[in-house]
Amino acid sequence: MDTANLFRLDGRVALVTGGSRGIGKMIAAGFIAQGAKVYISSRKAAACEDTVAELGPNCIALPQDVSTVDGCKALAAKLAEHEDRLDILVNNAGAAWGVPFEEFPESGWDKVMDLNVKSPFFLTQALHPMLKAAGTRAQPAKVINITSIDGLRLNPWDTYSYHASKSALIYLTKRLAARLIKDSINVTSIAPGAFASEMNRAARDHGDEVAQGIPAKRIGDESDMAGTAIFLASRAGDYIVGDTIVCDGGLVNAALGTSIDA
Repeated sequence: MDTANLFRLDGRVALVTGGSRGIGKMIAAGFIAQGAKVYISSRKAAACEDTVAELGPNCIALPQDVSTVDGCKALAAKLAEHEDRLDILVNNAGAAWGVPFEEFPESGWDKVMDLNVKSPFFLTQALHPMLKAAGTRAQPAKVINITSIDGLRLNPWDTYSYHASKSALIYLTKRLAARLIKDSINVTSIAPGAFASEMNRAARDHGDEVAQGIPAKRIGDESDMAGTAIFLASRAGDYIVGDTIVCDGGLVNAALGTSIDA
């Protein structure tokens, strides 16, 4: 058994949506460190270019809004101008919306469900030929959906469409895995907990306070997220199919609840 290169990604081509900041950037940096060429995409071209300047020549910007089916097809077409195959797709682009139940708007429902559920499906569909071209039984291609612990348990905030979308994406991961495994494409997901990001401003701005509610007593850092994604993307994760890895310091599976008799 060769374990020396178990987590290496040399020669692999990856695409990370929402890759210019936050969790997407953490994953992109980790993949590059393991030898991959990584294309990052987000709506803002300037943000992509800033990240490219930081992460180096193996990071390439492909700015694109993937909130629509046409946007997903456009990104796939852009990538096809540069590559004939795609080894790793990370569906990370997402949105959240928090408004009290009585006031929650249709726009907040549609934006979140479109970007968090519809876009991962249709981007994977658009990139299917390139993923299929990369995948073999010996080295399957990978699709990694970034879900959330909010798809597994409730938080106290009024984020109705976000909760629904992440739960849906966890189950969509299973359904896509069942279909795409025949093409030597493994589909999995990562459900992050508290990581500092623009979306999770509580963790970003009040990390020490948030950490007190986490069994591990800290929020997640770059190595936690990069390590989980590298595991799934590399040879080490080749036998993981359809599952969701919870990366949250124990909040979902090791947190003690409050007794109703207390």
